Amino acid sequence: MAALLAATGLIAAAPTAGAGCLYGGGFISKCDGPVQPDGAWLRCVGIARGIPSGFSTHLVPEKRCGLMGPGQPAQDPAFADPPVRIAD
Repeated sequence: MAALLAATGLIAAAPTAGAGCLYGGGFISKCDGPVQPDGAWLRCVGIARGIPSGFSTHLVPEKRCGLMGPGQPAQDPAFADPPVRIAD
């Protein structure tokens, strides 16, 4: 029962397709939040990180977020691609 409730929460919290997100490539997802009054927006990128586990490794999703926009140059070129806000 708890697993069903947890899965339902994840589905409800997931962004809708085309909600300012890109999927695939070298990342799991790349999503932009709404534009703030100063022209900046929050970009969150989901990546898979390898975790050593005994004689093997497993992948764990990791989310990194940062501000984008005027006067907010991204330090990582992969994070900054595309350099404009992902459209809704």
